[in-house]
Amino acid sequence: MDNVITVKNMRESDAYTINTSVSGRELMKRAAGGVFRSVAWHGKIAVVCGSGNNGGDGYALAEILSERGFRPIVLRIGEKLSEDGEYYYNRCLMNNVEMSFCSGATDFSEYDMIVDCILGTGFSGSLSPELQGLIESINRSRAFKVSVDINSGLSGANGMALPVAVRSDLTVSIGYFKTGMFLGQSSSYIGALVNVDIGIKLLKKQYYLIDSDELSPFIGYNTVSLTAESFAREYALDEKEFWRSPIKAVSKESVDSGRIFAVSFGDSKLIVDQTYIYFCCDRVLSASEKYSEF
Repeated sequence: MDNVITVKNMRESDAYTINTSVSGRELMKRAAGGVFRSVAWHGKIAVVCGSGNNGGDGYALAEILSERGFRPIVLRIGEKLSEDGEYYYNRCLMNNVEMSFCSGATDFSEYDMIVDCILGTGFSGSLSPELQGLIESINRSRAFKVSVDINSGLSGANGMALPVAVRSDLTVSIGYFKTGMFLGQSSSYIGALVNVDIGIKLLKKQYYLIDSDELSPFIGYNTVSLTAESFAREYALDEKEFWRSPIKAVSKESVDSGRIFAVSFGDSKLIVDQTYIYFCCDRVLSASEKYSEF
């Protein structure tokens, strides 16, 4: 079973790993390498980079693509760079990677592939009008879209769009799957989903991803199976709070009632049995599928 963790656990585990064993720069390189190996690259490629470490992953990926004979163009959101991102930005300059700036007015129709490295799992709040316009412009393109770590604009905590998100054909999770990839509106934005292990030491195990053939023991006697919308109507005292923190709401009802709950969020299920919490999702590809489907 794969681990599924919260954004907070991911952030703390990442920091612990950097402080004790692996530099942030090396983790960024590993992340970019994992994304590169997960996709069958072709045609004209745009790598859209934000200002944080998610953007840094994009610069590191652009360097790898360039070294492997591709000619990506990096489309920057602005001038700002993270410390590790700046290192790979300079590496791109050394490799003569083409760069330009982009906005909501950018025409993405000329690209065969678009890599979304705008915002990572740590993003919260609401998108600025400028970023919302950019994401909507990306979504209008017919290009094959790859989101790195999570789809920009999608909450890594609860899977809600803030208020829009990149609609990917493939999302490459970095380190561990995050809860928001299986909750809320995630099934409307994430096409296929894979995870790449980059050597981050997990501080705390929390939840688990099970295969669909492991689901049957949870569905039966004493199990309440329903959609998230139905749960919100029937059990949530505050529907808005449910969508903000669905794991908390379902866990409380499971403990209070002594029953197992299997709550569907599109093609994902959240299964709570008072002791453990599981996710099951049809969008997750196996390792063999990861390298052959795209």
